[in-house]
Amino acid sequence: MNLHHLYGFIFLFLCLNVFGQSQEDKIYNAVDSFTANPSAEALQNLRNIESDFWKSAKTKTKDELLAIVILNCNKAYYENQFGQNLDAVKSYEKAWMIYQKNKLKNYDIIEFCLKPLGNLYTVLGDYENAENTIKQYYFIASQEKNKSQKTAAILNLSNVYQNTGNVYKAIELIEKTIQTEKLSAVEKGLLLNNLGTNYVLSSKKAEAETSFLKAVSLLKNDKSQTETLANAYRNLAQLKVDQNDFKKASEFFEKAKTEFNKNPKREPRKIGQFYYEAAFIAFSEGNIVDAQQNLEIVFKTLLPSYSASKNRLPNGNSLYAETVLLDALDLQALIYLAENQPKNALKSYELSFKIEEMIQSLLVYENSKIITQVRNRSRTEKCIEIYLSLFERERKMNYIESAFLLSEQTKSVVLKKHLKNIETISREEKLILQQLQNWNTAILKEQQKLEAANISKINEAVKKQNELMLLLKTKQNKTDQKKNSELDLTKLYDKLKKDNAALVEYFFGSHCIYNFILENKKITLHKIETADKELLSFIDFFKDPSAIANNPKKYNALGNKIYKKLQIPKVEKHKNLILVPDGILSFLPFEALISETSNTTNFTKMHYLLDKFDVSYNNSAELYLNTNPLSNGKKNILGLFPIFEKTNYELPFSKNELQSIKHNFDGQFFENKNADFSNFKNSAIGKSIIHLSTHASSGDLETPASIKFYDQEVLFSELYNLQLNPDLVVLSACETGIGKLYKGEGALSVARGFQFAGAQNLLFSLWNVNDYTTSVFMDYFYKEVKHNSSFAQATANAKREFLKDENVPNAKKSPYYWSAFVYYGTLEKPEKQTNYILYIISFLAAIGLFLVFNHYRNGKSSRNSQNREVQKNKV
Repeated sequence: MNLHHLYGFIFLFLCLNVFGQSQEDKIYNAVDSFTANPSAEALQNLRNIESDFWKSAKTKTKDELLAIVILNCNKAYYENQFGQNLDAVKSYEKAWMIYQKNKLKNYDIIEFCLKPLGNLYTVLGDYENAENTIKQYYFIASQEKNKSQKTAAILNLSNVYQNTGNVYKAIELIEKTIQTEKLSAVEKGLLLNNLGTNYVLSSKKAEAETSFLKAVSLLKNDKSQTETLANAYRNLAQLKVDQNDFKKASEFFEKAKTEFNKNPKREPRKIGQFYYEAAFIAFSEGNIVDAQQNLEIVFKTLLPSYSASKNRLPNGNSLYAETVLLDALDLQALIYLAENQPKNALKSYELSFKIEEMIQSLLVYENSKIITQVRNRSRTEKCIEIYLSLFERERKMNYIESAFLLSEQTKSVVLKKHLKNIETISREEKLILQQLQNWNTAILKEQQKLEAANISKINEAVKKQNELMLLLKTKQNKTDQKKNSELDLTKLYDKLKKDNAALVEYFFGSHCIYNFILENKKITLHKIETADKELLSFIDFFKDPSAIANNPKKYNALGNKIYKKLQIPKVEKHKNLILVPDGILSFLPFEALISETSNTTNFTKMHYLLDKFDVSYNNSAELYLNTNPLSNGKKNILGLFPIFEKTNYELPFSKNELQSIKHNFDGQFFENKNADFSNFKNSAIGKSIIHLSTHASSGDLETPASIKFYDQEVLFSELYNLQLNPDLVVLSACETGIGKLYKGEGALSVARGFQFAGAQNLLFSLWNVNDYTTSVFMDYFYKEVKHNSSFAQATANAKREFLKDENVPNAKKSPYYWSAFVYYGTLEKPEKQTNYILYIISFLAAIGLFLVFNHYRNGKSSRNSQNREVQKNKV
């Protein structure tokens, strides 16, 4: 064979074996090659293969698409191994989206995609996605009668409940499964280990230990369960640390170490987690040296580029979204504090905040975003304490300012981000968010049926929601995520001066309350011992209309005690007081606090905070600073008054409220059957004031807050999709500011629903309000607004006028009746309405007068000139 023929043969061979490869074969060969020798370079090759696949113009077959699903599942597995968590999530999500959309089969999508994806969501704190994903594969496993995957789903779902604070729900789920399902020894051992963790969190320590020990006995004879056995021993060690039994804790941890080391193929994350726990136990014992050594192993394991420097901290640029790293950095900060290095502790916490921000960027659902803020709250509390101690030592104001800015970063984070995003995202993203919310509402309403709920219907809704979530993420990936800008203190000081206001912001910690007072271009910080019992006792006065009237002296004394404890400015340097409450302070009517005790039973003569200031509230200083200006046109009111005549829900004095508003303002008003949700949605756009006089509910742990229109009850989250921009929303109904409470974020209430919809200024209630006294209060309020008072001033003056009203009996002047409504929003006054017709008439009249005057002046000037000429002649 001559050389020319040899080259031809080689070329033909290459064509058949390379160029002749189908897309499907090319993908599978790349996957096989990668799994045989996984590396960062090989991972990039997989990405290139996939990119080439999508670029090719030809129609994709189902076999080719399944190959891409398998490629992404393998890619995700190793991305997770290499610490690239966010990339792993995206790869799993892509695999699941392609598999669902194209209705693919013949692949164990649960084992290789949905299970690891659900676990990753849980690890990263994306709990709503985790729950949705697990429920989907539980449903699939049930249909396929795959018992082991059903058990895995129950186990993983209990982890989600555990992490979201639904510990009793997790316990109920596992106990029911153990009692009703036929389980293998291993399956039962896995569930008992998880059950023990939930018992610990519910303070059932004895039950927890029993559960862990049972798990050990069931797992220790199975060589395939060394990892789970190690976990059970680690849980026992942690339990003994909590009980200060460090000797027993060390014994259990050594057993855990023996089992853990039996597995030669350990993921870096699991190694990191193990040594973090070793570090934590050593730190709890007071062994700082061992704790530090174990932490350095954590950093080296999870960050290959890490080298222990003088301050021991990893480089900020090497960090990624990993909760083990987060825990390790938080523990590093505690070690610095134990070594009296507070400034290094702050640096360590700063890196933790950076990781937390990365994790937050991954989340789509509101509940997941709120729950992950809890970690930030604990960290922020520690930092505020450090800044306060540094200030007391060095007297530098920048420490107090830094503490305030950190506190501010925990305030209504989810609400603020939503309001910023809604201004910048595309119309398509808004539509997806709207559809997501609609499916979420459908799920909630079906779940409220309890035993009668249709599981298939819920699963279908979850599936649709998941598809939309994945679609939304692909859109968001194309949009640059802007970092949160820090609050501008100079602008804040200037606005407070302009508004003649002082601002008091609270941070309700686990050990104490911090109070920041901003006035006269400076910040002061007070540390207040928590008084939960006293605060709750005071708030309890407002649960029953007769509680204050029956014991006015106790109310007076307790109201004054809390007034002093909360460090409210006493000297009346400013007309306005802005309050940013936190925790249960969100349910406290500050205006009703007693500034000076007295023995009077006459409610008008008591000394309230209301007498000192016009009080307004806000979710955060940033929202106060950046509020949009009020419209300056004629006020256009939308009023809904369902009244519910001849029903158990009838509100007879709502008619008085309606007539009072009509007397003061023009507008569009819907009564009785016409006050339905459809008329509200169709008429709300463009209105300057929206007034709803109806019933509302704060909900409970299972049922969300809601508001009642004539035709239906609407959940607070259903209001999110409305796009409103009124000057004011008045929620003249019960408990419109009450809902499931989260520190920092506030209550998930009807008022929050309107805030999400775009309303910046709101008047709402903190408890069940009386129909008659509400109509009287609203009458005074709208008279004040008509006379051009600010909304804050109108609220304060309406309460003062209510107390002076001789037609209202003393019993009805109890703070229960007048302090229920609180105003959140701007202190800005509405622009005075301009009567343009009168302006034009006045302008024309002025021109006419000018012309007449000018004509008269010219005539007189001419006559004077003639007279002077005559006189000259005479001379």
